[in-house]
Amino acid sequence: MPATKPFDSKAISLLKDKVRLIRSGNKAIYLVGPIRLPVNLDGQTIEFNWYCWLNCNEVTEDIERIVEKLSSVNLAEFQQSSVLVHGDFRHAEHALIRFHSICHTGDIFGSKRCDCGYQLKQSMKHIAESGHGALFYLANHEGRGIGLFSKALAYILQENGYDTVDANHMLGFADDTRSYGDAIEVLKALRTKPVTLITNNPRKLEALKAAGLSVEDRVQLWGDVSEYNEKYLRTKIERSGHLNEEEGCCDND
Repeated sequence: MPATKPFDSKAISLLKDKVRLIRSGNKAIYLVGPIRLPVNLDGQTIEFNWYCWLNCNEVTEDIERIVEKLSSVNLAEFQQSSVLVHGDFRHAEHALIRFHSICHTGDIFGSKRCDCGYQLKQSMKHIAESGHGALFYLANHEGRGIGLFSKALAYILQENGYDTVDANHMLGFADDTRSYGDAIEVLKALRTKPVTLITNNPRKLEALKAAGLSVEDRVQLWGDVSEYNEKYLRTKIERSGHLNEEEGCCDND
């Protein structure tokens, strides 16, 4: 771990109004933001506000105490989730949201083995075009919750003929171990009005409704079908229960 420098207490004067405590049972979620983040979407610069959150066992209103401890903990070894907010997300009558699970291979490298990178960009476009919305980027969801290294092992099994569900099971994992609890707590802190969810996954809808949140509508998000991901997309529908309202959306004709 790199050597740390003494904590500069002057930083608190700049940070204290940007860090919010969200109580979650006997633990805490610390939400930092908003931070202005101009984003390049197909050559256009779209203004978002970025937030990031950190789970912590210590519940305190003393933000200085939390900041002071950061230099002794190597957070670079862990992933922290975040949310991109566009428009007047808190007050707008209608707003889109997307709970997007991190996909190292699809989001960063542009892998065609899945549709994650496509869904990420399309969700951001939909939110920008609608005027108001938020994209939650969930960092502990890699490989549907099994982590990047285990996902690499699962890919090897998939290359030997097994689908995503069977590959996870063969490694001792459930089909999907993702939890949306933290994201829901952050959503509650940012908006209380109904939302429209961008998803094909009924588990995300169920998670929101189980938490007592009002879901106004759902927008499906299929596309970028190719020879590399057709089996993967069919497995989502046939074995993972993803909703397919558009006939032939996963045909590769």
